Parts: sequence; C-alpha cells; structure tokens
Amino acid sequence: MLNLKEKLTDVLLKSKSISKEKLDKLIQLQKEDLPLRKLLLKEKIISEQELLSILSEHLYLPSLHLAKYKFDPKVIALVPEQFCRRYGIIPLSRIGNTLTIVMADPLNIFALDDLKTLTGSEIDIVLSSEEEIKTAVDSQYHQDVVQLEQVLGEISTGALQEEASQEARIDEERELTAVVKENETPPIVKLVDLILIQALRRRSSDIHIEPEEDCLRIRYRIDGDLHDILRLPKENQNAILARLKIISNMDITENRLPQDGRFRVRLQNKEIDFRVSALPTAFGQKFVLRVLDKSNLSMGLGKLGFSAEPLRLFKKAVTHPFGMILVTGPTGSGKSTTLYSILNQLNKPEKNTITIEDPVEYEIEGITQVQAHHEIGLDFAFGLRSVLRQSPDIIMVGEIRDSETADIAIKAALTGQLILSTLHTNDAASSITRLIDMGVEPFLIASSLIMVCAQRLCRRLCNKCRQIYEAPPEVLRDLGIKEGTNLYQARGCRYCNNTGFFGRIAILEILMIDDYIRQLIIKKGSLEEIKEYAKEKKGMKTLRDDALLKAKQGLIALDEVIRITTEE
Repeated sequence: MLNLKEKLTDVLLKSKSISKEKLDKLIQLQKEDLPLRKLLLKEKIISEQELLSILSEHLYLPSLHLAKYKFDPKVIALVPEQFCRRYGIIPLSRIGNTLTIVMADPLNIFALDDLKTLTGSEIDIVLSSEEEIKTAVDSQYHQDVVQLEQVLGEISTGALQEEASQEARIDEERELTAVVKENETPPIVKLVDLILIQALRRRSSDIHIEPEEDCLRIRYRIDGDLHDILRLPKENQNAILARLKIISNMDITENRLPQDGRFRVRLQNKEIDFRVSALPTAFGQKFVLRVLDKSNLSMGLGKLGFSAEPLRLFKKAVTHPFGMILVTGPTGSGKSTTLYSILNQLNKPEKNTITIEDPVEYEIEGITQVQAHHEIGLDFAFGLRSVLRQSPDIIMVGEIRDSETADIAIKAALTGQLILSTLHTNDAASSITRLIDMGVEPFLIASSLIMVCAQRLCRRLCNKCRQIYEAPPEVLRDLGIKEGTNLYQARGCRYCNNTGFFGRIAILEILMIDDYIRQLIIKKGSLEEIKEYAKEKKGMKTLRDDALLKAKQGLIALDEVIRITTEE
C-alpha cells in the first residue's frame, strides 16, 4: 500500500504535470515539517487549482466552489471550529451515517481518522481550495460573534431574571432601577460597544436589534441585504436596550411610544454618527441604528461612482443659480448621499445654504440645518416658508410630500433660489406627472425644473474575487449585449466576507429639461411622449442602460442589472 507521499507523487506523474527528475529533486529538498503538497505550491511548480483538478480527476473526488453554498448550522455544529482550522476542513452535509466534508488535502488520513472518531460517521470528501475553506470557516463560525459571546458570558443577569408567573407589571420602578444598575456594569457597555465596532468593520449601513419571544436578535445590513449575526439571551434584553437609550439621549422610562435619538462614536480617528429609532413591539422595543459616515460625503460628486455622461449632466445642472433639481427613487436608493454630496460641493462662504430635513442625517459645518417637528406644526411647508425669510441662496428640502410643499418649493425656485429635493417615483419622467397630480400648475413646473435624476443602488462586485461569467445567448440577445462581451459574477473571498460584493454603486437616469420638454409639460403631454423625446432626440440613458454599461465594465453582475432595473 502506498504511503501519502508516494500516492501524491504517483498522481502527479500520472497527470504528467511534472517530470520524474524534477519531482525527485523536490523530494530531496523537502523538509520534514513541510508536506510535499505545500512545497509544490510554495515553489510555484503547480497552482492550487491545477493540483485540485488533478486530485479530483485521479482520486475520483468532486470539487466545489464554496462562495454561494448555504451551510446548515446543524451540520456546522457537528465539528468544532478548532478542529476545522487545524485540519483545513469544513462539514458540508450529513445523510444517514455519512458526513460529507470539504478539504483541500484529501490524502491527510490523520484528519479523516480523527473526524471519524469525533463524529462516529463515515466520511465522504469534496475538494476545494484552502482559501475558500478558510473563508467559509471564518464566515460560519463568526470569530467576532465568538468574541461577543465571551463578553456575554461575563454578564451577571440575576437582577433581571423574570419570575415564571410574571404577574401584572408590579414593581416596575424596582425593575427599572435594576436595569440601570446592570447597564452600568462594564460587560454590558463592552457588549454594546462590540456590536457597534463589528458593524463598522463589516461595513454595515444599519444595525437591527430585534426582541423576539425567547431572544434578542442582532442583524447587520451589509450592501443592502440583512445578515443574521447572533441571538442574545432574553434576560439581557432590558440592559442592552437601556444602554442604547442612555447613549442616544432617549427617555429611559418610556417604553410604549416610538422614540428617536442619535449619538457619535470615534473609531480609528474617524467620527461616525448613529441615528437611532426605537419602536415598541409585542416582545419589547426594536432598535434600528443607521450608520452615518461623514467621510462618504466629503468626496464630492466625482467620487460617487457615477458614469461619465450622468456626471457631466449633474455638474452642469448644479451650476444654475436658481431652479429646482429633483432626485427620485425608493427608500434606500442613495438620494440623501447624492444631495449631501452636492451641498458639500456648493458649500461656500459667499452662499447661504439652508436645509429642512426629517430627520437631519449628516451635520455639515457651514450649513444651517433645520429639523422638522410635525408634532408642533413645523412640517416641510411651514419650515420652508420660514427659511425663505432667511435670505437663502440654496435650499434643500428633505422630501416633497404634499401639494403645499411642492407649490412653495417651485415658487421659491422661480424667485432666485436653487432648490434641491427628493420625490418617490419609479423613473425621472414620472416626477413631472407626480408634481402635476399634486396640483402644481404645469407652467410653474416647466419654468422652474432644471433636472430630474432617478437613482438606484446596485451591489458592486468584489474586485478581489469576481469571475468571468458566460451568460446564455438568449439572455444576451434580450439585453442587447454582443456575444463575447466580458461579464462577471460574484464568487466570494475573505476580503468581501464571502459575499462576492464589496460596497454599492449608483446607477442614474437623468432627464435634463430643455425648451421642447417645457412645451410638452405646458401642453400636458403624455409621459410616453416625454420619455420618447428624451431617449430618441436627447440620448437619455435609462436606469437599465446605465446598469448594463456598469455590467460591461465589470462593476456589477448581470443578475443585479435584471434584479434592480426593469425593461423600458
């Protein structure tokens, strides 16, 4: 029977990937503490993918890319993390008494014997690269979550244990005092800080802290998608939520009404704001923390990833001394970031810039920012009237929600102010009909509107691991893409937390208002007429056109184009 070294050399010689002389020379150089397989890779005699392909072919073992594989937590729990890291394996599935594992070195019989003894199962092998296995282990065993759970283990929860009977809310004051005392203990502070730090390290845009019947669930929104991070014991819920209320300047005694707050942290010499929203639910107050990183705004329009033509039109529009610029799109499409970037660019000492927002997201030095308070009558319309008495040059209105706000904003644009605002519409041209539906006269819209921009956010492919994708010919035909065009898809690596994506990028549809479109608006021309003229005569690129351009540049995946945009 061949030993491990002989078996590997036999496979390599059969595959003709290395000569016998070269292999013999390498074996003579081999150190006892470095296996032949690792020496082959270290000396770059063969690549890891080539070696896996050879082993797969000659040992009759399948191979697998792990980036998009959805692991079963119950199967992962069968093998301890330390074991996986020691032998470079990860459990894949279990059927009956057979456990299927992924490993890079199928000739490591010590790992297989130990695993068989540990699990009491027969072992089947699937091949994958060391890097992919390490990334999968990092992802599935959550190193940072382990750190959080270690802190959680330090917390004494005796003061918060609820009685089984849980009669009507008596001694509420005593329980609240216990919560405050518990909150002041270092482990709770440390736990909340770790949740914030790990969210920032993972590039989260939101942190969701959600009470459930038997636990407190923590989720991070990364590149637009929510990811489960961990579940904390129910008995720690009150102390964690109390800590969040205290740092957010909320009323710690109020649990029945929604509350808003904010706080600021410093991480690696960078100040980051958190906007906090608390909402009463059946199992306690749900908190959502929005991460507001000011460094994203100081870059200016040129660094937001806009395509060349939309960027040129944007820069042209913001040079107008007066008029209205609208940015449209659904919630979470990056409208605020775009408007703040414009404000940052236009923020000069000789200009009086005022915003009215609900809520104020980013605080910008040199700009007057007004927070709307609907409960006391300070809504967008009332606030805008007051702002107009402050001799402004540039005004940003957080959102045009009603006919009164729309009418005041458009009249302000006609009287010498540059107005920036947002609307919720599906495309650029629909904004015109939305304003007309709000009761604004068409001739006022035609006279004041400079530009309408529709915007969406797409997940940007990770540059480190994206791979070429061969789309079916019929899909290419439907999308109008030439065959042979290089397109890419997500794969996953350590750099992008095994997601295949790193950050997001905006796609834009920009409608510049010229004299002909003004005539169409005054005549109450149809939406189709405006769109047809803009596309045929002015060369307007739709959201799908801009997304396809970014797909051809390798910035986003083709399935992201189809997911985010619709056919025109």
